[in-house]
Amino acid sequence: MIPPADGALLVAGDVITDVVARHRGPLASGTDTAAAVRLVPGGAGANVACWAAHWGGPEVRMLGRVGADSAAWHERELAGYGVRPLLVVDPEAPTGTVVCLVDTEAFAERTFLTDSGASLRLGPDDWSESLLDGVAWLHLSGYLLFSEPGRALVARAIGSARARGVPVSLDPASAGFLKGLGAERCLALLESVDVLLPSRDEACLLTGLPDAVDAAAELSRHVPLVVAKQGAAGALVARSGTVQARVPAAPATPCDTTGAGDAFTGAFLAALLTGAGPEDAAAQGAQAGARAVERVGGRPPTRAARGAGERPEGRGPAGTDRR
Repeated sequence: MIPPADGALLVAGDVITDVVARHRGPLASGTDTAAAVRLVPGGAGANVACWAAHWGGPEVRMLGRVGADSAAWHERELAGYGVRPLLVVDPEAPTGTVVCLVDTEAFAERTFLTDSGASLRLGPDDWSESLLDGVAWLHLSGYLLFSEPGRALVARAIGSARARGVPVSLDPASAGFLKGLGAERCLALLESVDVLLPSRDEACLLTGLPDAVDAAAELSRHVPLVVAKQGAAGALVARSGTVQARVPAAPATPCDTTGAGDAFTGAFLAALLTGAGPEDAAAQGAQAGARAVERVGGRPPTRAARGAGERPEGRGPAGTDRR
């Protein structure tokens, strides 16, 4: 599971447009609820790639499928975070869109309304062996598991990685969608994965166990390394049926929890690829998760924003004002 030196991180998965609506208290049914609404780039896979690039380390590449409606915008945004975009433009489906409802009075907890759009059509025909040229690690977004083309791509990509000796990690991504897929079917798809990064709810759902520690330990009987993310409770690192480390969360004042798990995964992978052990990498993941919840949206500051000392406002796809 030790990656080759000086290789890139390839992330395959979803590139999405997020509409983040931050409101205070319960939604008012049948009438208006005041909210601060922003349009930002997102997608679990793309967020992981951006946080990995932000955290430092090897080159990061992103394979995803988007609609022609916002392909150029998403390419610019990924490049702005230091990620090399490898985007397939779908001739029919629009870019996926997620409406993120964030209750600022409920610890910035969020509810997603998801239209996966073109990302559901990312499939085996979008994969080629050359995508692994110069790659030291392959990370797969769990959203690929929730469509037939995505599952076929996962199988083909893992087969290619295995043939080259490239380790593979996967983040299950969505407890809600996992329920529809089924735990047994999901575990069968994870047989050849080296590292699994579930949330607490995902780990419990995959095992049927109510306790996160027990769930992480059980999952590590199926996958060599399991890093279970627990939000404010930190993370668990499990191998060979045993939880071997408990990593505390970093302090944070939540503003928007969208993408916190993606930030953890991105920083974890960046740290792992630059020589950190799993426990140290998980600690860095916890630091990134804490930074993520203090921002609106699921991405870190862009390189331009870091250089200017602030996050720049810009324009979204088709001239939409992102402010």
